[in-house]
Amino acid sequence: MRLVLFDIDGTLLNSEGLGRASMRLALGSIFGSPGNPAYRYDGKTDKQIVRDVMRLEGHSDEHIDSRMEKLIEIYLEGLRDGVKSGKFNVRPLDGVVELLDALEPREDVVLGLLTGNVETGARTKLRAAGIDPDRFRVNAFGSDHEHRPELPAVAQRRASELLGLEIAGGRMVVIGDTPADIACGRSLGAKAIGVASGHYTVEQLLEHDPYAVFPSLKNTQQVLEKIVNA
Repeated sequence: MRLVLFDIDGTLLNSEGLGRASMRLALGSIFGSPGNPAYRYDGKTDKQIVRDVMRLEGHSDEHIDSRMEKLIEIYLEGLRDGVKSGKFNVRPLDGVVELLDALEPREDVVLGLLTGNVETGARTKLRAAGIDPDRFRVNAFGSDHEHRPELPAVAQRRASELLGLEIAGGRMVVIGDTPADIACGRSLGAKAIGVASGHYTVEQLLEHDPYAVFPSLKNTQQVLEKIVNA
């Protein structure tokens, strides 16, 4: 049995900047500034983004923590409003639906999510892209832990708690579009598949020593073979 964990933004879907726009709106509302526009959001958890950006603005961790819950509420409202407005074309990336369709019925695979998005935000984005969040049976979200390297272990525990499956780290496959996705499961021995559908090229992802890298998930059979042989 393999636990196959997908990142969301830049891996499963493109939201045309919906998440970033919603986060900057929330940061401005709560802290009076959206922070440095050059700060990169990809590969980070939602709460890590808030902390990093507001530390750079001079706010203490205590001050940030006291406002985190309200900020996430406003951020989620922004996501929902952005989807309803039609301003952002949230869509699945090439090959994603076909790959999920190929993996889901397999008895040797459990589909899951490993994402920096808080759970409600993840579900909002997936539904907006026409992807049913309930396809993913074992998940680890940014709302489970602020630090992405902690999330593979969260998913591993959930597989045990929810499905009664004891899945060794080496039987976990993390699929994502950033170096942070490639690195996060390394301490458990997880295999990482990079996909250059976000802001990093194949060459840049290869520098981080993944199990495999693809330019996209479009070649269903090739990606499927890598996953089931991991």
